[in-house]
Parts: sequence; C-alpha cells; structure tokens
Amino acid sequence: MALGSPEKVETCNAMGDILNRIGDKWSVMIVGYLARKTMRFNELRNAIGGISQRMLTLTLRNLERDGLVTRTVYPEIPPRVEYQLTDLGRTLTEPLDALWNWASAHQHDVGIARREYDAIHTDTADQHPPERRYAGATR
Repeated sequence: MALGSPEKVETCNAMGDILNRIGDKWSVMIVGYLARKTMRFNELRNAIGGISQRMLTLTLRNLERDGLVTRTVYPEIPPRVEYQLTDLGRTLTEPLDALWNWASAHQHDVGIARREYDAIHTDTADQHPPERRYAGATR
C-alpha cells in the first residue's frame, strides 16, 4: 500500500473510528463494569455515576452495534433488560486493564507534571498563545 493510497486512508479511518469508540470514557467504563458481570441498565447507570440516561443509552447502542455488548430483553412485566460483553468485548478487558493499571500507577506523576507545566505556562499563555503547527501545513 502506497503512503496516501485510498486503501491506507480507508484503513486509517476505520482504525480511528474503532479507537474512538473503545477509547471513549463511557465505553471504557461500561466495558469495565460488564467485564465483572451481566448488568441491567439502571445498575450500570448507578455504578458509573455522572452518566446521563441518554449517554448511557447511546453508548450501549454503539457498543452493541460494534459487537462488543449484547442486549437481552426478557418477556416479563415490566420487561427486564440485561447487558453483557460478547466474546469480542471480552477481548478488550486485558488492554483496558493494562491502561487502568498504568493510569493508577502514574496518576501522581501525571499530576505533578501538569502542575509543573501549568506553573511555567500559565503566566505567559495569555500574552503569547502557542504557535500551532499542523502536519503538512506550510507558511
């Protein structure tokens, strides 16, 4: 595949789409909770905290569309709906656990780096906005 070829662009677009889905904050949290057990909608909503009903609905629908989550409706009154990871969804648990462990181990270091950066750059940020350079851009 040549650099910039239609096949390469299509592959990059597909990868970006998938990474946006599985890297989304809510998707990561939902996959994390469903890795532990099958859950109902309100159970997930209460466990996650801070997610709106609409966002949870959209995220679950997208995860289901991507084949990562299954939705099972039981014919009861009121209907019972449960969500669980598919086999494909379970393959995400190891890389997500690794990211979680990294974030947990380094959250203090990142906090220090942010404070140091802000201390250096806060005074000059308003006076001299950073120059923005974009790949392929020429002046």
